[in-house]
Amino acid sequence: MIASETEKLYPAAKTLVRDKAASRIHAKDHTLYDFEESACDCAAHFMGWADLASNPPFPCEEIQAFADKAIADGIKTVLLIGQGGSTQAPMTITKYNKIDRNAVDFKVLDSVSPARVRTILAGTDLSKTLVLVSSKSGGTIEMRSVLDAVLSYFEECMPAEDVASHLVAISDPGSNLAKRAQDEGWRACFTGEPTVGGRFSALSVFGLVPAALVGINLHDFLEQAKKAEQACSEDAVDNPAIVLASFLYDNYLAGRDKFCFFTPKRGRVLGLWIEQLVAESLGKNGLGILPNIEIDSLLLAEDPKDRCVITYSTKTDLWDERKNFDLSLAYLNDSIPRLSYRVESAIELAGHFVMWEYATAMCGYLMKVCPFDQPDVASTKAAALKILEEGEPEPDFEEAFIGTVHMGQAEVTMAPCVKADNIMDAFYTLFSSVKPGDYFALNAFLPFDGEGRREALETIRHGVADKLGVASCLEIGPRYLHSTGQLQKGGPNNGVFLLISADELKDIPLHDVEAESLGALAKAQAAADLSILIERGRRCMHLCLPDNAGVTIRALGDAIMHVLNRIEAEREAAAQKAAEEAE
Repeated sequence: MIASETEKLYPAAKTLVRDKAASRIHAKDHTLYDFEESACDCAAHFMGWADLASNPPFPCEEIQAFADKAIADGIKTVLLIGQGGSTQAPMTITKYNKIDRNAVDFKVLDSVSPARVRTILAGTDLSKTLVLVSSKSGGTIEMRSVLDAVLSYFEECMPAEDVASHLVAISDPGSNLAKRAQDEGWRACFTGEPTVGGRFSALSVFGLVPAALVGINLHDFLEQAKKAEQACSEDAVDNPAIVLASFLYDNYLAGRDKFCFFTPKRGRVLGLWIEQLVAESLGKNGLGILPNIEIDSLLLAEDPKDRCVITYSTKTDLWDERKNFDLSLAYLNDSIPRLSYRVESAIELAGHFVMWEYATAMCGYLMKVCPFDQPDVASTKAAALKILEEGEPEPDFEEAFIGTVHMGQAEVTMAPCVKADNIMDAFYTLFSSVKPGDYFALNAFLPFDGEGRREALETIRHGVADKLGVASCLEIGPRYLHSTGQLQKGGPNNGVFLLISADELKDIPLHDVEAESLGALAKAQAAADLSILIERGRRCMHLCLPDNAGVTIRALGDAIMHVLNRIEAEREAAAQKAAEEAE
Protein backbone atom coordinates (compact mmCIF):
# COMPACT_ATOMS: atom_id res chain seq x y z
CA MET A 1 0.00 0.00 0.00
CA ILE A 2 1.30 3.45 -0.90
CA ALA A 3 1.67 5.55 2.23
CA SER A 4 1.95 9.32 2.43
CA GLU A 5 2.93 11.40 5.41
CA THR A 6 0.08 13.84 5.93
CA GLU A 7 -2.54 14.27 8.62
CA LYS A 8 -4.71 16.79 6.79
CA LEU A 9 -7.86 15.93 4.89
CA TYR A 10 -8.28 18.34 2.00
CA PRO A 11 -11.87 19.32 1.04
CA ALA A 12 -11.55 18.10 -2.55
CA ALA A 13 -11.18 14.55 -1.23
CA LYS A 14 -14.83 14.56 -0.19
CA THR A 15 -15.84 15.86 -3.61
CA LEU A 16 -13.97 13.06 -5.38
CA VAL A 17 -15.52 10.43 -3.10
CA ARG A 18 -19.01 11.88 -3.49
CA ASP A 19 -18.72 11.95 -7.29
CA LYS A 20 -17.22 8.43 -7.39
CA ALA A 21 -14.33 9.74 -9.49
CA ALA A 22 -11.97 6.88 -8.62
CA SER A 23 -14.30 4.02 -9.51
CA ARG A 24 -15.53 5.81 -12.63
CA ILE A 25 -11.97 6.30 -13.86
CA HIS A 26 -11.24 2.62 -13.30
CA ALA A 27 -14.41 1.75 -15.21
CA LYS A 28 -13.21 4.06 -18.02
CA ASP A 29 -16.37 6.14 -17.68
CA HIS A 30 -15.58 9.04 -20.00
CA THR A 31 -18.76 10.86 -18.93
CA LEU A 32 -16.84 11.92 -15.81
CA TYR A 33 -15.45 14.62 -18.11
CA ASP A 34 -18.78 15.74 -19.57
CA PHE A 35 -18.13 19.31 -18.40
CA GLU A 36 -16.98 19.88 -21.97
CA GLU A 37 -17.97 17.94 -25.08
CA SER A 38 -14.44 17.80 -26.49
CA ALA A 39 -13.03 16.60 -23.14
CA CYS A 40 -15.64 13.87 -22.92
CA ASP A 41 -14.93 12.74 -26.50
CA CYS A 42 -11.17 12.70 -25.87
CA ALA A 43 -11.57 10.71 -22.64
CA ALA A 44 -13.64 8.13 -24.51
CA HIS A 45 -10.57 7.33 -26.60
CA PHE A 46 -7.77 7.63 -24.00
CA MET A 47 -8.70 5.90 -20.74
CA GLY A 48 -7.17 2.51 -21.54
CA TRP A 49 -4.40 3.13 -18.98
CA ALA A 50 -6.79 2.83 -16.02
CA ASP A 51 -6.65 -0.98 -15.82
CA LEU A 52 -3.30 -1.80 -17.46
CA ALA A 53 -2.07 -3.52 -14.30
CA SER A 54 -5.06 -5.82 -13.83
CA ASN A 55 -5.76 -6.30 -17.54
CA PRO A 56 -2.48 -6.01 -19.51
CA PRO A 57 -3.24 -5.97 -23.27
CA PHE A 58 0.10 -7.58 -24.23
CA PRO A 59 1.25 -10.93 -22.77
CA CYS A 60 3.94 -10.14 -20.20
CA GLU A 61 5.37 -13.63 -20.61
CA GLU A 62 6.31 -12.81 -24.20
CA ILE A 63 8.07 -9.62 -23.12
CA GLN A 64 9.97 -11.46 -20.38
CA ALA A 65 10.99 -14.25 -22.76
CA PHE A 66 12.19 -11.75 -25.35
CA ALA A 67 14.30 -9.91 -22.77
CA ASP A 68 15.78 -13.10 -21.37
CA LYS A 69 16.78 -14.28 -24.85
CA ALA A 70 18.33 -10.93 -25.79
CA ILE A 71 20.52 -11.03 -22.69
CA ALA A 72 21.38 -14.71 -23.33
CA ASP A 73 22.39 -13.77 -26.89
CA GLY A 74 25.06 -11.43 -25.52
CA ILE A 75 23.35 -8.03 -25.68
CA LYS A 76 25.32 -5.73 -23.37
CA THR A 77 23.82 -2.32 -24.22
CA VAL A 78 20.26 -1.20 -24.90
CA LEU A 79 19.75 2.18 -26.55
CA LEU A 80 16.24 3.64 -26.41
CA ILE A 81 15.39 6.20 -29.09
CA GLY A 82 12.17 8.13 -28.55
CA GLN A 83 10.61 11.27 -27.18
CA GLY A 84 8.18 12.37 -24.49
CA GLY A 85 5.94 9.66 -23.05
CA SER A 86 7.82 6.97 -24.95
CA THR A 87 11.00 7.59 -22.97
CA GLN A 88 10.17 9.20 -19.61
CA ALA A 89 8.85 6.11 -17.80
CA PRO A 90 11.56 3.81 -19.22
CA MET A 91 14.20 6.34 -18.18
CA THR A 92 12.74 6.47 -14.68
CA ILE A 93 12.56 2.68 -14.29
CA THR A 94 15.99 1.88 -15.70
CA LYS A 95 17.88 4.69 -13.99
CA TYR A 96 16.23 3.95 -10.66
CA ASN A 97 17.14 0.28 -11.00
CA LYS A 98 20.73 0.99 -12.05
CA ILE A 99 21.91 1.16 -8.44
CA ASP A 100 20.43 -2.31 -7.86
CA ARG A 101 22.36 -3.50 -10.93
CA ASN A 102 20.77 -3.46 -14.37
CA ALA A 103 21.27 -6.56 -16.49
CA VAL A 104 22.47 -4.37 -19.37
CA ASP A 105 23.85 -0.88 -19.83
CA PHE A 106 20.66 1.06 -20.62
CA LYS A 107 20.92 4.41 -22.43
CA VAL A 108 18.20 6.83 -23.50
CA LEU A 109 18.59 9.12 -26.48
CA ASP A 110 15.77 11.68 -26.48
CA SER A 111 17.98 14.59 -27.53
CA VAL A 112 18.68 15.79 -31.07
CA SER A 113 21.99 17.33 -30.01
CA PRO A 114 24.87 16.01 -32.16
CA ALA A 115 27.15 16.28 -29.13
CA ARG A 116 24.75 14.15 -27.11
CA VAL A 117 24.48 11.54 -29.88
CA ARG A 118 28.27 11.27 -30.10
CA THR A 119 28.58 11.02 -26.30
CA ILE A 120 26.00 8.23 -26.09
CA LEU A 121 27.59 6.21 -28.89
CA ALA A 122 31.22 6.76 -27.83
CA GLY A 123 32.71 3.51 -26.59
CA THR A 124 29.55 1.51 -27.32
CA ASP A 125 30.06 -1.87 -28.99
CA LEU A 126 27.28 -1.71 -31.56
CA SER A 127 27.62 -5.42 -32.34
CA LYS A 128 26.32 -6.08 -28.81
CA THR A 129 23.75 -3.25 -28.79
CA LEU A 130 19.99 -3.48 -29.09
CA VAL A 131 18.17 -0.34 -30.24
CA LEU A 132 14.60 0.20 -29.04
CA VAL A 133 12.81 2.63 -31.35
CA SER A 134 9.80 3.86 -29.42
CA SER A 135 6.94 6.03 -30.69
CA LYS A 136 3.18 5.68 -30.33
CA SER A 137 2.43 7.43 -33.59
CA GLY A 138 5.50 6.09 -35.32
CA GLY A 139 6.06 9.46 -36.95
CA THR A 140 7.70 11.63 -34.26
CA ILE A 141 10.32 13.74 -36.05
CA GLU A 142 12.86 13.54 -33.21
CA MET A 143 12.70 9.74 -33.23
CA ARG A 144 13.01 9.52 -37.00
CA SER A 145 15.91 11.99 -37.10
CA VAL A 146 17.93 10.38 -34.31
CA LEU A 147 17.30 6.92 -35.75
CA ASP A 148 18.61 8.16 -39.11
CA ALA A 149 21.80 9.38 -37.42
CA VAL A 150 22.29 6.22 -35.34
CA LEU A 151 21.77 3.91 -38.32
CA SER A 152 24.65 5.67 -40.06
CA TYR A 153 26.91 4.57 -37.20
CA PHE A 154 25.65 0.98 -37.44
CA GLU A 155 26.19 0.85 -41.19
CA GLU A 156 29.80 1.92 -40.70
CA CYS A 157 30.62 -1.05 -38.48
CA MET A 158 28.57 -3.94 -39.90
CA PRO A 159 26.98 -5.12 -43.15
CA ALA A 160 23.70 -3.39 -43.91
CA GLU A 161 21.79 -6.69 -43.86
CA ASP A 162 22.83 -7.29 -40.23
CA VAL A 163 21.49 -4.01 -38.85
CA ALA A 164 17.82 -5.08 -38.67
CA SER A 165 18.61 -7.77 -36.10
CA HIS A 166 19.67 -5.01 -33.69
CA LEU A 167 16.41 -3.04 -34.00
CA VAL A 168 13.17 -3.36 -32.01
CA ALA A 169 10.06 -1.25 -32.57
CA ILE A 170 7.60 -0.25 -29.84
CA SER A 171 4.60 1.49 -31.35
CA ASP A 172 0.85 1.43 -31.80
CA PRO A 173 -0.66 -1.11 -34.21
CA GLY A 174 -0.64 -0.01 -37.84
CA SER A 175 1.82 2.87 -37.39
CA ASN A 176 4.48 3.63 -39.99
CA LEU A 177 7.11 2.49 -37.50
CA ALA A 178 5.40 -0.87 -36.96
CA LYS A 179 5.06 -1.31 -40.71
CA ARG A 180 8.72 -0.43 -41.27
CA ALA A 181 9.83 -2.94 -38.63
CA GLN A 182 7.80 -5.66 -40.35
CA ASP A 183 8.95 -4.75 -43.87
CA GLU A 184 12.63 -4.58 -42.92
CA GLY A 185 12.62 -7.65 -40.69
CA TRP A 186 13.55 -6.02 -37.39
CA ARG A 187 14.31 -8.27 -34.44
CA ALA A 188 10.89 -7.61 -32.88
CA CYS A 189 7.91 -5.26 -32.83
CA PHE A 190 5.82 -4.72 -29.69
CA THR A 191 2.50 -3.02 -30.25
CA GLY A 192 0.80 -0.91 -27.60
CA GLU A 193 -2.79 -0.19 -26.68
CA PRO A 194 -4.07 2.74 -28.81
CA THR A 195 -6.33 4.00 -25.99
CA VAL A 196 -3.30 4.66 -23.76
CA GLY A 197 -1.68 8.07 -24.24
CA GLY A 198 2.10 8.37 -24.17
CA ARG A 199 2.46 9.98 -20.75
CA PHE A 200 0.09 7.37 -19.26
CA SER A 201 1.98 4.44 -20.82
CA ALA A 202 4.37 3.46 -17.99
CA LEU A 203 2.67 0.07 -17.52
CA SER A 204 2.21 -0.64 -21.23
CA VAL A 205 4.77 -2.20 -23.58
CA PHE A 206 6.51 1.20 -23.69
CA GLY A 207 7.57 0.78 -20.06
CA LEU A 208 7.53 -3.00 -19.66
CA VAL A 209 9.93 -3.91 -22.47
CA PRO A 210 12.74 -1.67 -21.10
CA ALA A 211 11.98 -2.87 -17.55
CA ALA A 212 12.37 -6.51 -18.55
CA LEU A 213 15.61 -5.83 -20.44
CA VAL A 214 17.31 -4.38 -17.36
CA GLY A 215 16.33 -7.45 -15.36
CA ILE A 216 13.19 -6.33 -13.51
CA ASN A 217 10.76 -9.18 -12.88
CA LEU A 218 7.57 -8.11 -14.65
CA HIS A 219 5.34 -10.32 -12.51
CA ASP A 220 6.53 -8.60 -9.33
CA PHE A 221 6.40 -5.18 -11.02
CA LEU A 222 2.79 -5.64 -12.12
CA GLU A 223 1.76 -7.10 -8.75
CA GLN A 224 2.75 -3.78 -7.16
CA ALA A 225 0.77 -1.97 -9.84
CA LYS A 226 -2.31 -4.19 -9.27
CA LYS A 227 -2.33 -3.42 -5.55
CA ALA A 228 -2.08 0.29 -6.29
CA GLU A 229 -4.79 0.08 -8.95
CA GLN A 230 -7.14 -1.55 -6.46
CA ALA A 231 -6.42 1.09 -3.82
CA CYS A 232 -6.61 4.01 -6.25
CA SER A 233 -9.97 2.92 -7.69
CA GLU A 234 -11.77 2.91 -4.33
CA ASP A 235 -14.13 5.78 -3.51
CA ALA A 236 -12.64 6.48 -0.09
CA VAL A 237 -10.86 9.43 1.48
CA ASP A 238 -7.81 7.27 2.24
CA ASN A 239 -7.40 6.33 -1.43
CA PRO A 240 -3.77 7.44 -2.08
CA ALA A 241 -4.65 8.98 -5.44
CA ILE A 242 -7.47 10.98 -3.86
CA VAL A 243 -5.10 12.15 -1.11
CA LEU A 244 -2.59 13.33 -3.73
CA ALA A 245 -5.18 14.89 -6.06
CA SER A 246 -6.88 16.82 -3.26
CA PHE A 247 -3.50 18.01 -1.95
CA LEU A 248 -2.58 19.39 -5.37
CA TYR A 249 -6.01 20.83 -6.18
CA ASP A 250 -6.83 22.51 -2.89
CA ASN A 251 -3.39 24.09 -2.70
CA TYR A 252 -3.90 25.21 -6.30
CA LEU A 253 -7.15 26.90 -5.26
CA ALA A 254 -5.26 28.62 -2.44
CA GLY A 255 -2.83 30.18 -4.94
CA ARG A 256 -0.16 27.50 -4.61
CA ASP A 257 -0.22 26.61 -8.30
CA LYS A 258 3.32 25.17 -8.25
CA PHE A 259 4.80 22.25 -6.35
CA CYS A 260 8.48 21.73 -5.61
CA PHE A 261 9.79 18.18 -5.86
CA PHE A 262 12.52 17.14 -3.41
CA THR A 263 14.28 13.80 -3.49
CA PRO A 264 17.80 12.37 -3.21
CA LYS A 265 19.72 12.05 -6.47
CA ARG A 266 18.37 8.57 -7.18
CA GLY A 267 14.77 9.77 -7.29
CA ARG A 268 15.21 12.83 -9.49
CA VAL A 269 14.42 10.90 -12.64
CA LEU A 270 10.98 10.14 -11.15
CA GLY A 271 10.49 13.90 -10.92
CA LEU A 272 10.98 14.21 -14.68
CA TRP A 273 8.23 11.65 -15.31
CA ILE A 274 5.91 13.43 -12.87
CA GLU A 275 6.76 16.77 -14.50
CA GLN A 276 5.57 15.60 -17.90
CA LEU A 277 2.46 13.86 -16.60
CA VAL A 278 1.22 16.82 -14.55
CA ALA A 279 2.30 19.72 -16.76
CA GLU A 280 1.14 18.25 -20.06
CA SER A 281 -2.12 16.89 -18.64
CA LEU A 282 -3.27 19.95 -16.70
CA GLY A 283 -1.64 22.93 -18.44
CA LYS A 284 -4.32 24.16 -20.81
CA ASN A 285 -7.31 26.52 -21.11
CA GLY A 286 -5.35 29.14 -19.17
CA LEU A 287 -5.03 26.83 -16.16
CA GLY A 288 -2.24 24.62 -14.88
CA ILE A 289 -0.08 23.30 -12.06
CA LEU A 290 3.68 23.71 -12.47
CA PRO A 291 6.00 20.96 -11.22
CA ASN A 292 9.31 22.54 -10.12
CA ILE A 293 11.97 19.80 -10.20
CA GLU A 294 15.48 19.78 -8.68
CA ILE A 295 15.56 22.98 -6.65
CA ASP A 296 17.57 24.24 -3.69
CA SER A 297 15.66 23.96 -0.41
CA LEU A 298 17.28 27.18 0.82
CA LEU A 299 15.05 29.03 -1.65
CA LEU A 300 12.05 27.95 0.44
CA ALA A 301 13.40 28.97 3.83
CA GLU A 302 10.73 31.66 3.58
CA ASP A 303 7.25 30.86 2.31
CA PRO A 304 6.73 32.38 -1.18
CA LYS A 305 2.96 31.65 -0.85
CA ASP A 306 2.68 30.20 -4.37
CA ARG A 307 4.20 26.76 -3.81
CA CYS A 308 3.65 23.48 -1.97
CA VAL A 309 6.16 20.67 -1.57
CA ILE A 310 6.24 16.96 -2.41
CA THR A 311 9.16 14.90 -1.12
CA TYR A 312 10.31 11.40 -2.01
CA SER A 313 12.75 9.49 0.17
CA THR A 314 14.67 6.71 -1.59
CA LYS A 315 16.72 3.74 -0.54
CA THR A 316 20.43 4.52 -0.41
CA ASP A 317 23.32 2.75 1.24
CA LEU A 318 25.22 5.99 1.83
CA TRP A 319 24.70 7.52 5.25
CA ASP A 320 26.03 10.87 4.07
CA GLU A 321 23.52 11.06 1.22
CA ARG A 322 20.61 10.24 3.54
CA LYS A 323 21.75 12.82 6.06
CA ASN A 324 22.28 15.44 3.36
CA PHE A 325 18.70 14.97 2.15
CA ASP A 326 17.28 15.16 5.66
CA LEU A 327 19.23 18.33 6.38
CA SER A 328 18.07 19.95 3.14
CA LEU A 329 14.44 19.38 4.11
CA ALA A 330 15.06 20.97 7.50
CA TYR A 331 15.42 24.35 5.75
CA LEU A 332 11.89 24.23 4.31
CA ASN A 333 9.54 26.73 5.91
CA ASP A 334 7.02 24.92 8.11
CA SER A 335 4.10 26.91 6.72
CA ILE A 336 4.55 25.42 3.23
CA PRO A 337 2.15 22.47 2.77
CA ARG A 338 4.03 19.22 2.34
CA LEU A 339 3.25 15.66 1.22
CA SER A 340 5.91 12.97 1.64
CA TYR A 341 6.45 9.53 0.10
CA ARG A 342 9.09 6.82 0.06
CA VAL A 343 10.21 4.42 -2.70
CA GLU A 344 12.54 1.55 -1.82
CA SER A 345 13.06 -0.08 -5.21
CA ALA A 346 12.26 0.11 -8.91
CA ILE A 347 9.53 -2.51 -8.31
CA GLU A 348 7.72 -0.05 -6.05
CA LEU A 349 7.75 2.60 -8.78
CA ALA A 350 4.90 0.71 -10.46
CA GLY A 351 2.49 1.61 -7.68
CA HIS A 352 3.52 5.25 -7.74
CA PHE A 353 3.00 5.41 -11.50
CA VAL A 354 -0.59 4.25 -10.94
CA MET A 355 -1.18 6.69 -8.08
CA TRP A 356 0.08 9.71 -10.04
CA GLU A 357 -1.89 8.76 -13.16
CA TYR A 358 -5.14 8.41 -11.21
CA ALA A 359 -4.45 11.59 -9.23
CA THR A 360 -3.71 13.58 -12.39
CA ALA A 361 -6.90 12.36 -14.04
CA MET A 362 -8.79 13.40 -10.89
CA CYS A 363 -7.17 16.85 -10.91
CA GLY A 364 -8.31 17.27 -14.50
CA TYR A 365 -11.86 16.52 -13.37
CA LEU A 366 -11.64 19.01 -10.50
CA MET A 367 -10.03 21.73 -12.64
CA LYS A 368 -12.42 21.09 -15.54
CA VAL A 369 -9.64 20.51 -18.07
CA CYS A 370 -9.19 17.42 -20.24
CA PRO A 371 -6.15 15.56 -18.90
CA PHE A 372 -5.66 13.43 -22.01
CA ASP A 373 -5.00 15.87 -24.88
CA GLN A 374 -2.04 18.13 -25.69
CA PRO A 375 -3.15 20.73 -28.27
CA ASP A 376 -0.16 23.03 -27.90
CA VAL A 377 2.34 20.21 -28.35
CA ALA A 378 0.77 19.58 -31.74
CA SER A 379 0.87 23.27 -32.67
CA THR A 380 4.62 23.47 -32.06
CA LYS A 381 5.23 20.32 -34.12
CA ALA A 382 3.36 21.88 -37.04
CA ALA A 383 5.27 25.16 -36.71
CA ALA A 384 8.62 23.32 -36.72
CA LEU A 385 7.74 21.40 -39.87
CA LYS A 386 6.75 24.65 -41.55
CA ILE A 387 10.09 26.26 -40.66
CA LEU A 388 11.98 23.24 -41.98
CA GLU A 389 10.05 23.53 -45.23
CA GLU A 390 10.14 27.31 -45.69
CA GLY A 391 13.38 28.24 -43.93
CA GLU A 392 14.40 29.96 -40.70
CA PRO A 393 12.75 33.31 -39.91
CA GLU A 394 15.06 36.31 -39.74
CA PRO A 395 16.17 37.24 -36.20
CA ASP A 396 15.33 40.65 -34.76
CA PHE A 397 19.04 41.43 -34.61
CA GLU A 398 22.50 39.88 -34.59
CA GLU A 399 25.32 40.89 -32.29
CA ALA A 400 28.89 39.83 -31.59
CA PHE A 401 28.61 37.55 -28.59
CA ILE A 402 29.32 38.86 -25.11
CA GLY A 403 32.92 39.20 -24.02
CA THR A 404 36.21 40.79 -25.02
CA VAL A 405 37.04 37.87 -27.32
CA HIS A 406 34.99 37.77 -30.51
CA MET A 407 33.23 34.38 -30.28
CA GLY A 408 30.99 34.87 -33.29
CA GLN A 409 27.55 36.29 -33.95
CA ALA A 410 24.55 35.57 -31.72
CA GLU A 411 21.02 35.82 -33.10
CA VAL A 412 18.18 37.25 -31.01
CA THR A 413 14.43 37.06 -31.58
CA MET A 414 12.02 38.53 -29.04
CA ALA A 415 8.34 38.84 -28.26
CA PRO A 416 6.95 42.34 -28.97
CA CYS A 417 6.33 42.88 -25.24
CA VAL A 418 10.05 42.60 -24.40
CA LYS A 419 11.71 44.37 -27.33
CA ALA A 420 15.32 45.63 -27.26
CA ASP A 421 18.09 46.23 -29.77
CA ASN A 422 21.05 44.61 -27.99
CA ILE A 423 21.59 41.45 -25.96
CA MET A 424 22.15 42.99 -22.53
CA ASP A 425 19.10 45.25 -22.82
CA ALA A 426 17.10 42.27 -24.04
CA PHE A 427 18.06 40.33 -20.91
CA TYR A 428 17.22 43.31 -18.73
CA THR A 429 13.81 43.80 -20.33
CA LEU A 430 12.97 40.09 -20.14
CA PHE A 431 14.01 39.56 -16.52
CA SER A 432 12.59 42.88 -15.35
CA SER A 433 9.17 41.60 -16.38
CA VAL A 434 9.32 38.84 -13.74
CA LYS A 435 7.01 39.54 -10.80
CA PRO A 436 5.86 37.61 -7.71
CA GLY A 437 3.79 34.56 -8.62
CA ASP A 438 5.51 34.18 -12.01
CA TYR A 439 7.87 31.40 -12.94
CA PHE A 440 10.92 31.34 -15.20
CA ALA A 441 11.88 28.58 -17.62
CA LEU A 442 15.26 28.25 -19.31
CA ASN A 443 14.47 26.13 -22.36
CA ALA A 444 17.84 24.92 -23.61
CA PHE A 445 18.30 23.15 -26.93
CA LEU A 446 21.85 22.34 -25.91
CA PRO A 447 23.81 19.25 -24.89
CA PHE A 448 23.99 18.82 -21.13
CA ASP A 449 27.13 16.70 -21.51
CA GLY A 450 30.65 18.09 -21.46
CA GLU A 451 32.61 20.27 -19.13
CA GLY A 452 30.84 23.33 -17.79
CA ARG A 453 27.64 23.19 -19.85
CA ARG A 454 25.12 21.98 -17.30
CA GLU A 455 26.81 23.93 -14.50
CA ALA A 456 26.52 27.20 -16.42
CA LEU A 457 22.84 26.60 -17.16
CA GLU A 458 22.18 25.78 -13.50
CA THR A 459 23.85 29.06 -12.55
CA ILE A 460 21.25 30.90 -14.62
CA ARG A 461 18.34 28.85 -13.28
CA HIS A 462 19.32 29.23 -9.64
CA GLY A 463 20.31 32.86 -10.15
CA VAL A 464 16.80 33.76 -11.29
CA ALA A 465 15.23 31.87 -8.37
CA ASP A 466 17.53 33.54 -5.86
CA LYS A 467 17.56 37.10 -7.20
CA LEU A 468 13.94 37.35 -8.36
CA GLY A 469 12.28 35.03 -5.84
CA VAL A 470 10.27 32.95 -8.30
CA ALA A 471 10.08 29.29 -9.26
CA SER A 472 12.77 28.63 -11.87
CA CYS A 473 12.99 25.62 -14.19
CA LEU A 474 15.73 24.25 -16.43
CA GLU A 475 14.20 22.38 -19.36
CA ILE A 476 15.96 20.28 -21.98
CA GLY A 477 14.91 20.77 -25.59
CA PRO A 478 13.28 19.11 -27.37
CA ARG A 479 12.18 16.94 -24.39
CA TYR A 480 10.26 19.78 -22.72
CA LEU A 481 8.18 20.37 -25.86
CA HIS A 482 6.39 17.13 -24.98
CA SER A 483 5.89 17.99 -21.30
CA THR A 484 6.08 21.46 -19.76
CA GLY A 485 5.87 22.96 -23.26
CA GLN A 486 2.12 22.34 -23.15
CA LEU A 487 1.79 24.21 -19.85
CA GLN A 488 4.01 27.07 -21.03
CA LYS A 489 1.74 27.77 -23.99
CA GLY A 490 -1.65 26.51 -22.80
CA GLY A 491 -1.47 27.35 -19.10
CA PRO A 492 -1.78 30.70 -17.32
CA ASN A 493 0.27 33.61 -18.66
CA ASN A 494 2.63 33.73 -15.68
CA GLY A 495 5.73 32.30 -17.31
CA VAL A 496 8.85 34.06 -18.58
CA PHE A 497 10.92 32.10 -21.09
CA LEU A 498 14.47 32.22 -22.39
CA LEU A 499 15.06 29.77 -25.22
CA ILE A 500 18.67 28.98 -26.10
CA SER A 501 20.01 27.09 -29.08
CA ALA A 502 23.42 27.11 -30.74
CA ASP A 503 25.16 26.59 -34.03
CA GLU A 504 26.89 23.21 -34.04
CA LEU A 505 30.66 22.92 -34.27
CA LYS A 506 30.28 19.45 -35.79
CA ASP A 507 26.77 18.74 -36.97
CA ILE A 508 25.37 15.35 -37.99
CA PRO A 509 23.76 15.34 -41.45
CA LEU A 510 20.47 13.52 -42.05
CA HIS A 511 19.21 11.81 -45.17
CA ASP A 512 15.62 10.58 -45.02
CA VAL A 513 13.87 13.18 -42.85
CA GLU A 514 12.67 16.77 -43.19
CA ALA A 515 15.70 18.37 -41.48
CA GLU A 516 19.05 18.46 -43.24
CA SER A 517 20.90 17.90 -39.95
CA LEU A 518 20.27 17.37 -36.25
CA GLY A 519 21.47 20.89 -35.52
CA ALA A 520 19.04 22.35 -38.05
CA LEU A 521 16.19 20.44 -36.40
CA ALA A 522 17.03 21.77 -32.93
CA LYS A 523 17.24 25.36 -34.14
CA ALA A 524 13.94 25.02 -36.04
CA GLN A 525 12.22 23.57 -32.98
CA ALA A 526 13.43 26.44 -30.78
CA ALA A 527 12.25 28.98 -33.35
CA ALA A 528 8.91 27.21 -33.72
CA ASP A 529 8.35 27.11 -29.97
CA LEU A 530 9.13 30.81 -29.71
CA SER A 531 6.62 31.59 -32.46
CA ILE A 532 3.81 29.82 -30.59
CA LEU A 533 4.81 31.43 -27.28
CA ILE A 534 4.66 34.85 -28.96
CA GLU A 535 1.31 33.95 -30.49
CA ARG A 536 0.06 33.17 -26.96
CA GLY A 537 1.25 36.57 -25.70
CA ARG A 538 4.09 35.20 -23.57
CA ARG A 539 7.18 37.10 -22.39
CA CYS A 540 9.96 35.28 -24.23
CA MET A 541 13.10 35.50 -26.30
CA HIS A 542 15.25 33.10 -28.32
CA LEU A 543 19.02 33.44 -28.26
CA CYS A 544 20.96 31.36 -30.78
CA LEU A 545 24.58 31.20 -29.64
CA PRO A 546 27.47 30.98 -32.11
CA ASP A 547 28.46 27.61 -30.57
CA ASN A 548 27.63 25.36 -27.63
CA ALA A 549 31.06 25.26 -26.00
CA GLY A 550 31.10 25.26 -22.21
CA VAL A 551 33.01 28.52 -22.13
CA THR A 552 30.38 30.21 -24.33
CA ILE A 553 27.54 29.07 -22.06
CA ARG A 554 29.52 30.24 -19.02
CA ALA A 555 29.91 33.66 -20.66
CA LEU A 556 26.14 33.71 -21.11
CA GLY A 557 25.67 32.82 -17.45
CA ASP A 558 28.00 35.62 -16.34
CA ALA A 559 26.12 38.16 -18.48
CA ILE A 560 22.73 37.11 -17.12
CA MET A 561 23.97 37.17 -13.51
CA HIS A 562 25.21 40.73 -14.11
CA VAL A 563 21.70 41.71 -15.23
CA LEU A 564 20.04 39.88 -12.33
CA ASN A 565 22.28 41.62 -9.80
CA ARG A 566 21.35 44.97 -11.33
CA ILE A 567 17.62 44.21 -11.13
CA GLU A 568 17.94 42.98 -7.55
CA ALA A 569 19.79 46.16 -6.51
CA GLU A 570 17.18 48.37 -8.19
CA ARG A 571 14.30 46.53 -6.50
CA GLU A 572 15.97 46.70 -3.09
CA ALA A 573 16.53 50.44 -3.54
CA ALA A 574 12.92 50.95 -4.59
CA ALA A 575 11.66 48.96 -1.60
CA GLN A 576 13.85 50.94 0.78
CA LYS A 577 12.63 54.23 -0.69
CA ALA A 578 9.01 53.13 -0.37
CA ALA A 579 9.60 52.15 3.26
CA GLU A 580 11.20 55.50 4.04
CA GLU A 581 8.31 57.38 2.42
CA ALA A 582 5.82 55.30 4.39
CA GLU A 583 7.48 56.41 7.63
